Amino acid sequence: MSSSSLLSDLRSCLHNNDDVTYFPVQIQQVQCTFIYVRSIVNVALLQDSIVQPLLRLNQGDALPLQDCLKDSSFFSWPASKNSDPASAAEAVASGHAVLVVEGLSEAFLFSIPKYQKRAVQESQNEQVVIGPRESFIEDVDVNLSLIRHKIRHPDLKIVQFQLGRYTKTPLYVVYIEGLCDPKVLQTLEAQFQQIDTDGVFGISNVSEYFQISRKTSFPQFQYTERPDSVASAILEGRAGILLEGTPSAQIVPVTFFSLLQSSEDYYLSFIYASWIRLVRLLFAVISVVLPSLYVSITTFQTEIIPTELLLTIASARENIPFPALIEALLMELTFEALREAGARIPKPVGQTISIIGAIVIGQAAVAAGVVSAPMVIVVSITGIATFIVPHYELGISLRLLRFVLLILGGTLGLLGVLAASFVIYSRMCSLNTFGTPYLQPLAPLVFSDWKDMIYRAPSSQKKKRPDAYHAQDKRRQTSK
Repeated sequence: MSSSSLLSDLRSCLHNNDDVTYFPVQIQQVQCTFIYVRSIVNVALLQDSIVQPLLRLNQGDALPLQDCLKDSSFFSWPASKNSDPASAAEAVASGHAVLVVEGLSEAFLFSIPKYQKRAVQESQNEQVVIGPRESFIEDVDVNLSLIRHKIRHPDLKIVQFQLGRYTKTPLYVVYIEGLCDPKVLQTLEAQFQQIDTDGVFGISNVSEYFQISRKTSFPQFQYTERPDSVASAILEGRAGILLEGTPSAQIVPVTFFSLLQSSEDYYLSFIYASWIRLVRLLFAVISVVLPSLYVSITTFQTEIIPTELLLTIASARENIPFPALIEALLMELTFEALREAGARIPKPVGQTISIIGAIVIGQAAVAAGVVSAPMVIVVSITGIATFIVPHYELGISLRLLRFVLLILGGTLGLLGVLAASFVIYSRMCSLNTFGTPYLQPLAPLVFSDWKDMIYRAPSSQKKKRPDAYHAQDKRRQTSK
């Protein structure tokens, strides 16, 4: 293919793109054309590192252009060659500058993208009191550099995939060779190769294509905005997944107890961290069962309640026109609406609306005799318990299950709550993510993993990595 044909084919592939720039340069009586999209290419770098070396060849004592182009070190920026017009056009669309030289059948491709991006900022959804404040941004190269900054070892491997027929979105799997279970990597590679779609724009969309159990509300991937959380997971033998344009990463495999952990646990004293983990576990259970227990007991099993407390509850509900189940559903749905409104309205007024709105509506509802004061207390405690769960998707899952248990508790009493709880626990025991049981180390019972999952032991005692993640090298530190 001649250079004129290559240039015309490139123009044909890029037609109707008014933002594509065709920059002609004549070097030693040879016509050269640069093709690039000005908005996504570093024009200053293009001029300094590529155009200027070519222009210097117009001086009388310069070497012939053909000989210079054969020298891979002529340009001060790496270049690749391509003779396919379609591939070259895709390169232009992804931030490359393409050089077509008259008389040559191959184009030179220079990767010099320049996209708008924000600076590394503090994590918004995983805030900590003690520990690093940096979080991922939408630029995957910056995100990878944040991980490289924390794990400076050649065994840290980064494997790239490309998803989307049109978006060509780069996706990276980050792991440590010799630690991560090869079966996890093989599963990830097989799943990525099966994804055939127009495009992906979020890391959560990628997980929806995985051939894993979808008939559950429990999250089977751990999302995080924090580089230190990804680095810590990689050192445990897990793998991180990062996608271009997404300010968060996925971690696999995952367990229920890993979703209850916070990165701050490793920056606090092991005593405080262990106490906080146990509190999280307790309130995670409370966030699911408390409203259903209250409704079922006050409706069907009132003999369980002490007499004085029963009289207090009865007097508070004396003028309430609704049964306890309807009362609880009204309050829970109102709380969900306030939570969603607080997240969607502008940030300066969001927290004020959600907090003051809950207080005002709760007091007004009690004063109007629509709901009872004990019900407001139960719903408030349940809402606080949900906020204690550090993983957002796990919190949503627990909120959905709360409504299921609430309806069963209001219709079948304690029997319905116990039966539903047994079904949920059995379902969690049957789940596994990439070969890891979802409830390990509780089911199956592995006491050696308790010291870093149920509670946090001192760092000097964590000599082995958790068995749940099947790390190839179990030893974390040398015994003394």
